[in-house]
Amino acid sequence: METKSNKGLPCSRRFFLKGLGAAGLSGALATLSGCKDAGKPSGGEGWTPQQYNAPGSWPVQVRGRVPIDPANPSIVRDDRKCILCGQCAEACERVQSVEGFYGLPIKNDITCVNCGQCALWCPTGAIGERDDIARVLRVIGDAKLHVIVQTAPATRIAIGEEFGMPAGSIVEGKMVAALKLLGFDRVFDTNFSADLTIMEEGTELIGRIKAAGGQHESEDHGHAPTALPQFTSCSPGWVKFCEYFYPDLLEHMSTCKSPQQMLGSVAKTYYAKKKGIDPKQIVSVSIMPCTAKKFEAARGEMNSAGALAGNPELRDVNFVLTTRELARMIKRKGIDLANLAPQPYDSLMGEGTGAAVIFAATGGVMEAAVRSGYYLLTGQNPPDALLNLTAVRGLQGVKEASLEVPGFGELRVAVASGLGNARQLLDQIRADKQAGLPPRYHFVEFMACPGGCISGGGQPKTSVPPGDWVRKERIRSIYAIDATIYKKRLSHENKEVLDLYAEYLGQPNGELAHRLLHTTYTDRSGSLTAKNKA
Repeated sequence: METKSNKGLPCSRRFFLKGLGAAGLSGALATLSGCKDAGKPSGGEGWTPQQYNAPGSWPVQVRGRVPIDPANPSIVRDDRKCILCGQCAEACERVQSVEGFYGLPIKNDITCVNCGQCALWCPTGAIGERDDIARVLRVIGDAKLHVIVQTAPATRIAIGEEFGMPAGSIVEGKMVAALKLLGFDRVFDTNFSADLTIMEEGTELIGRIKAAGGQHESEDHGHAPTALPQFTSCSPGWVKFCEYFYPDLLEHMSTCKSPQQMLGSVAKTYYAKKKGIDPKQIVSVSIMPCTAKKFEAARGEMNSAGALAGNPELRDVNFVLTTRELARMIKRKGIDLANLAPQPYDSLMGEGTGAAVIFAATGGVMEAAVRSGYYLLTGQNPPDALLNLTAVRGLQGVKEASLEVPGFGELRVAVASGLGNARQLLDQIRADKQAGLPPRYHFVEFMACPGGCISGGGQPKTSVPPGDWVRKERIRSIYAIDATIYKKRLSHENKEVLDLYAEYLGQPNGELAHRLLHTTYTDRSGSLTAKNKA
């Protein structure tokens, strides 16, 4: 046997066997790769992602995997399916900057932000969400319970892919119809609470800006934070990342709960009161594009409705299903999603605006906040140009924009999606703060997943690794819903949200709103030894 080495010299059988005996197994594998024809990638050809087509210190078929705690509430791994391809480690380290950014040994837990990007990148399905379908089916089958469900903005433009539809297909009404066939008592829209989030978050931002300028609200109930820039708090993977690696910047985090948690707390207070239902009989389920939402719902502080009622065991959200889990439920029931007649969301918490639906895309929360922030600052609806704030749209990892607001001046904002990109902004903000420099932004949106919720860890795996062409199609559909399908494009015009304030909450950032819709955060830096790989 003769082959050519990388230098074009013969590699004899005797030379090869000599190397085998001297070097052992790992040396043999290294020698074997050295006998490959020149010019061929070490990762092989075919489907293998191009990032592996470079020499490594381990053979390509044993690249490792991320550690997953058996008690992780969001993701699990089936070791029988794992091929040690390293895709999960690639996503966790190079995209999300979690794996490899803390030292060993671990301390209190296996460091994980629960984002599920490892599951989205896994080619064999070895990593997936923790399946809660059976538990949800049990409560649906209990006649004594009133089971409600909410659906996130990003689910309506992705679930169709699980049923053979093109990427980005808009199936909002069909999804609602399927949920009703599955037996849920009420189907609500997380768009409702996304609009509610904008009212709370926008009011909070204005309070911070006024405090920075020496103005103070006359009635802040002792809750008003003042640090600028204000960070968004909708993405639980991002929130946990900040708690782990940047706890010194938590004062910048908006105190607003995510839309999922806001709807959960309002469902067991306002909705329960309006409908005359005992909150203990309400089971709150959410359909999310995000595996981290399972972790978020289980956080100790997410029981505001129970705290208000003197029942700390009452959780705001009981179960979270991913888009993929809902697709499996629909298939098991034998429901033909593609041919269902569309149905509307149920009233009281079912209205949403275009500003809410764009929460699904990177830059969307920022754009929605700017629309209503302009109104809250000026008393006037924003000009048409602010309804299409292209500077914060698109898949670029970090984006910046500024705009002039009458009577206020320049409002400076930034957006980051993917936690590796978030690090760039956070390091910059931290350095400016340590140097005593004035903040360069007023408001910063962070999303854990590249492209935002449209590419969340619980979304359909249309391609592995996730392709930008899929993200672009989903984003295109999100902005189409905003611009052409929904009649309202401003959160402060959502009538059901306005009714909620008028009939129950009082005012944005008021005392009751703070008790139900706002939260606190945890310094998790003691759970790891952070290290800088820059």
